[in-house]
Amino acid sequence: MKIIGLIERLTRWAGYVGAVLIFPLVAALVYEVFSRYVLGQPTLWAFEVSYMVMGAIFMLGMANALRVGQHVSVDVASQRFAPRTKALVNLTCYLCFLPVLIWLVWELSIYALDAFESNERSGRSAWNPVIWPVFSTWFIGFVLLALQVVAEMLKFFVMLKGPTTEQGEAS
Repeated sequence: MKIIGLIERLTRWAGYVGAVLIFPLVAALVYEVFSRYVLGQPTLWAFEVSYMVMGAIFMLGMANALRVGQHVSVDVASQRFAPRTKALVNLTCYLCFLPVLIWLVWELSIYALDAFESNERSGRSAWNPVIWPVFSTWFIGFVLLALQVVAEMLKFFVMLKGPTTEQGEAS
C-alpha cells in the first residue's frame, strides 16, 4: 500500500533527524564541561539545550522505533500464536491505543499553540528560552507515532485479509 510506504518514509526521516540531533547535544555538553571546568564560566544555556534536544531525539525517534519493532513488548503468550492470530491481537491493541494517541495529539497541539501565542518561557534557567519549540516537537512526535500506528494497523489488516496458508496452497 502506498500510504504505508509514505508513512514509513516520514517516520524514517524523522528518526534520521532525531539521530543527527545527537551531534548538537554532545557538542553542547562538551562545551559546557570545557567552559565550566577549564574556563571557570558555566554556560547559561547548556542545561536547557540538553533536555530540549534529548526530548526532541526521543520524540522524533519513537515512531521510527515502532516501525522497526524496537518498542518494549511483552509477548510471553503471543509468541506462541499463529501469525494471523498475533496480527488480530496486535490490531486490537492498536485500535485501543489509537484514540489515546489522537487525544494526545489534540491536547499537544493546543499546548504548543498556547505556548507560541503567549511566548511562554521555560523558567528553568537564567537563559529562559521560549518553550513552544519543545511542545511543537512533542506534537510532531506524537503525530508521527499515531501515523505509524495507523501504518502498523494497515499491515495487520492486510495480513488478516490475505489468503490463509491453506487457501494459498489450494490456489
